Amino acid sequence: MVVSEWVRLPSAWIDKGGLAELSWKSGGEGADKIAALMVLIALAHAADQTSGVARRTYEHIGAATVLSRAKIANGLTVLRRSNLIQPGPEEARSTYRLSNFPPGHHWAKLPAKSMYAPADTIAAFAHFQLRRPTELDALKLFLLFLARRDRNTNLANIGYPKIEQYTGIKRARIKPALSFLAVLPLVYVERVSASTGISNAYRIVGLDSYNHLGTRGR
Repeated sequence: MVVSEWVRLPSAWIDKGGLAELSWKSGGEGADKIAALMVLIALAHAADQTSGVARRTYEHIGAATVLSRAKIANGLTVLRRSNLIQPGPEEARSTYRLSNFPPGHHWAKLPAKSMYAPADTIAAFAHFQLRRPTELDALKLFLLFLARRDRNTNLANIGYPKIEQYTGIKRARIKPALSFLAVLPLVYVERVSASTGISNAYRIVGLDSYNHLGTRGR
């Protein structure tokens, strides 16, 4: 059971364009990449906050993600190939180490406790069927917003051109992915003033909930 409000998620790979490498492809490969990001989130929730080591069986991961054993295995393969996880100490069974875990590495806050309902399941993942590019796009946006979140404003203020650059998501697919995130809900879309007028900014559900436009004013 996750009790922390948030956990650390290594984010340098996101800043370096790693999300763009996880592109949708038919024939099951796209589904495996969705599963990979779901599993990554579940492992991050379970990881020791000093070592980055998560001890999780397939049963634990399946309970959190609602994924089959086959999809968990495929997702773990994608994570290993992308160098996002490594074997745990002495390659112990059911033990995984998040790559480039703090200290000394870039990391983002990942909401934890608020994502679970019931206690062992990430509620949003019950709505994933692993059949649509929108699901992969939504997870990529979610992770990008975590990495780009300003800790003072609690918002990720990033325009469509930069979203395309960091994620590889074509502009026409960004809005459907945002709508999916909002429905889950994993992200709130805020309208904020900018030098060019009004623009979108993105607030992560479950992170610093007290810090929003209503408490800061506009």
